[in-house]
Amino acid sequence: MPADLGAFASPEVQAFASGFPVALLQALASLAILLGAIAVHSVLSPHKEIAAIRAGNPAAAISFAGIVLGLAIPLARSLQASTSLIETVIWAMAATVLALLIFRLVDILLRGLPARVKDGDVSAGALLASGKVASALIIAAAFSG
Repeated sequence: MPADLGAFASPEVQAFASGFPVALLQALASLAILLGAIAVHSVLSPHKEIAAIRAGNPAAAISFAGIVLGLAIPLARSLQASTSLIETVIWAMAATVLALLIFRLVDILLRGLPARVKDGDVSAGALLASGKVASALIIAAAFSG
């Protein structure tokens, strides 16, 4: 005789059992895209934040934190808006490409600040970070329609 499953047969547990694997895959896909976007930005960026951070530049660390948060915010929104793994990947890729393009625009509009970050100017790093986070919040809001 099978054991009485009782609470395990409830609709809530069944919904969790069917939904959790999908949610886990969506989160892992989004994290992979985030790490990939950070790597792409690090390779393509003329500012070489990682090297500056390793050299002890706090302004570069602040600026880079803005990049990481700025990439994560639209990814989180695209994850929230998606109902399947493929939809998550499509929206996450769109969000990432858009964010990276806008980050370059922020660097151009705030010209001179990246050079100041390289020189260790913390205020420049904070301003660049805030510009990237602000643009990410706008991208994320655009995804909510």
